[in-house]
This record gives sequence, structure tokens and C-alpha cells, in this order.
Amino acid sequence: MAKKSTKRSNNNPPEKVFRIGFVSASVFAHEIETDEGPITIRSVSVQKRYKDADEVKYTASFNLAELPQAVRVLQMAQGYVERAEAEIILD
Repeated sequence: MAKKSTKRSNNNPPEKVFRIGFVSASVFAHEIETDEGPITIRSVSVQKRYKDADEVKYTASFNLAELPQAVRVLQMAQGYVERAEAEIILD
């Protein structure tokens, strides 16, 4: 199975990153407009960092030994997003 590499963009840097070894989950915040005003929603991207010759690349493919790390960083990201999106600021 071929590995898929993606380039990282600094246009929208992650709000928070959780990393275990070479596996990381990045949380991205996006502000959207609603009838009640702007709200922030978050999305999570999980990836693994690896080197191909001298070039650093990222993939969303994990082998059996890396799956526990992927699950754990996703759990940490889930907790962060739940806390961030559950918080209500009263004016």
C-alpha cells in the first residue's frame, strides 16, 4: 500500500497539537457566522510524521503498532474539543 503524503500549510495553523512519538492529532479552529453571532467549531486531523530520504513527510496511514498512539492522540483531541466547545461565555 502506497503512503500518501501531504504538505503542511501555515495559512491556518493548528490551535492545539497532541503528539505521541511520530503520531499527532492537530485541532483546527474555524469561525462561522450564525444567526446568533459567530461561533468557533473545531476539526481534528490525525497524521504520522516520517522521513523519506532527507525529506519529512506526513501520512494518514498507520501500522498495527502505531494504532494505539493514534487512538490516544485522538482521545486527547476529543477531550480538548469537548471542553472548548462546551464552554459558554456569559456576557
